Amino acid sequence: MTNGFNRDRDEFARGGRTLVVLPDSGDAHRDADARLDETAGLAAAIGLVVVDKVAVRVRAPKAATLIGSGQVEQLAVQVRQNEADLVVFDASLTPVQQRNLETALEAKVIDRTGLILEIFGERAATAEGRLQVELAHLDYQAGRLVRSWTHLERQRGGFGFLGGPGETQIEADRRLIRDRMARLRRELDQVSRTRGLHRDRRQRAPWPIIALVGYTNAGKSTLFNRLTGAHVMAEDLLFATLDPTLRQISLPGIDKAILSDTVGFVSDLPTQLVAAFQATLEEVVSADLLIHVRDIAHPDSEAQRSDVEAVLAEIGVSEQTPRFEAWNKLDLLDPERHEDVLVEAGHRDDVVALSALSGEGVDDLIEQVAAKLTAGHRRYWITLDAGDGAGAAWLHAHGEVLGQISEDLETQYEVRLAERDYARFLQR
Repeated sequence: MTNGFNRDRDEFARGGRTLVVLPDSGDAHRDADARLDETAGLAAAIGLVVVDKVAVRVRAPKAATLIGSGQVEQLAVQVRQNEADLVVFDASLTPVQQRNLETALEAKVIDRTGLILEIFGERAATAEGRLQVELAHLDYQAGRLVRSWTHLERQRGGFGFLGGPGETQIEADRRLIRDRMARLRRELDQVSRTRGLHRDRRQRAPWPIIALVGYTNAGKSTLFNRLTGAHVMAEDLLFATLDPTLRQISLPGIDKAILSDTVGFVSDLPTQLVAAFQATLEEVVSADLLIHVRDIAHPDSEAQRSDVEAVLAEIGVSEQTPRFEAWNKLDLLDPERHEDVLVEAGHRDDVVALSALSGEGVDDLIEQVAAKLTAGHRRYWITLDAGDGAGAAWLHAHGEVLGQISEDLETQYEVRLAERDYARFLQR
């Protein structure tokens, strides 16, 4: 081939001609075409040019190549016809399968995990994000130092008279990876402690934390911008947002709340990324309310919901954390489906149908959020000295002042507060 493929490199260039392959095991919960489109979108997200998408039926996975030998031969023909530099398998490949497929197809091969890691590596904008992505990359690579490239077959000489033949290059590479991972983990532990201090400070304030979660490209950042007036990157692009963004918002009956936009989830999210992004995802774990943003126009919307719930459980989000769903992208539905979704959402108290792009239903969302956060509030009568302006300001900031009566040198306030806020007020 004349495509310049170099099997000594793990990287691949932007603009590379890419063939997307879906080993289809017949999952009834997912639409094969939608899955192929998603993987093609992932590839396009880092500038790859998808020249073709192929679904390959897999009845019994083969240990050597995942798919059958005849299917491998057919793919090799398509690789040559499309002059593809790269083949992306929408599945998890073992190192042996990856090596055998590269040999048979004469093209670079990566699996779904490798593709997602590449995207995260390109999108990480902050120092923390880069640390997290590098750690995930190294964790992924550590188990793949099995390729018999020539530089991995050399041995280094040992030290001293009894040094022996020394360590092989592959052992040295693994040791270097382990050392680097240990350093990265120490740095991320420091980041996690710093983030924890910030979180503790917010909780002492306390302002309720609202976290937007959802499948990648469900419209979280667009909704975040709509609610806060911010300008967070929001594009029709998978994993447009990696680093968490927090902004202050006001809600009915709540003077101040913190809204957090987090990294989007995806099916088969690499375990390396879940572990590496633990510090970032702790913002979700500690939230007072979760808004699960769903792309209700997507054919796999229900399966995406299950994927998100699975990741939330994996990172330790309590089932008791209040949450509800924002069925987004009403603007993409035809009139009949649009009306059906509105009717279905109207029959549930844990759903709001909306369009973050057009603004339809966003006011309903704000009212629902306020109602959820104030559901545990009780009514109290609090008497303050007439000159206690700080106390009055505190009540207005942390609760809903329903009325007040001034008599002589005292003012009595009727206020709705959360029990924890009332306890904190008594301690001031």
